[in-house]
Amino acid sequence: MASHRRPASTTAPRWPAGEARPPGDRGRHPLRRTHRLLLAATPSRLPALADRLLVPHPLGTGETTQRILDHLREQVRLQQGRNPRPSAGIIDSQSVKAADTVSRDSRGYDAGKNINGRKRFIVTDTLGLILVVTVCAASVQDRDGAKTTLLSLYLTTPVRFVLADGGFAGRLVDWATRILATTLHIVRKPTGQKGFVLIPRRWPVERTFAWLTAHRRLARDYERDPATSEAMIRWAAINTMTRRLTRGAPAARQQRRTYNQPPA
Repeated sequence: MASHRRPASTTAPRWPAGEARPPGDRGRHPLRRTHRLLLAATPSRLPALADRLLVPHPLGTGETTQRILDHLREQVRLQQGRNPRPSAGIIDSQSVKAADTVSRDSRGYDAGKNINGRKRFIVTDTLGLILVVTVCAASVQDRDGAKTTLLSLYLTTPVRFVLADGGFAGRLVDWATRILATTLHIVRKPTGQKGFVLIPRRWPVERTFAWLTAHRRLARDYERDPATSEAMIRWAAINTMTRRLTRGAPAARQQRRTYNQPPA
């Protein structure tokens, strides 16, 4: 059965690279509008990517989104006075429910979180900016899913020191040292902790998950292909970084308003 692919909506005759185009894509998802506006906003910064983005698939390929992500992360780090290439990372996982569009062969049940869906593994730098992302079934254990994520980190970045929580302890630490020459440092909870406690050096990756789930498309997994889920996560991170570059600083939470009470 022949596959009918949707024709490209960003072909050169319709929208030449380097020409600004008004955001008139009503009815489209915000991440797809970001995909189009990114070319108009930064044609000089991404000359090599402008042509690669003109692909039939509306979300682009994994290589394309990863290259954009890497470029914007360097810009944000330079803006914050950091080295453009990070030297340390933080790994964590998140289980999310899957919609009916997700098939059985790419979903699973996470007994610890009581979630039937998929699991996202991400590695961020110390600013919370995503380095690599992997999506798999929620039934995959953290120690097993982290191997693919750490291998991608080893092949694409110079990061060789990664912080993790207690769920990644055990044989994974020895495997990362022996196979990937990467130090996996386990940051454990304080003894006798009750309730929520902000753990230093590990909270940036938790904040990144909060940034991701703020995008409605990522509140749960709707994608048939895990690779598409990874692309959606990268586009959400790209959307966050472009806004951060525009503001010049991370978004600040609005302070609670206080009103002067009239005297009794």
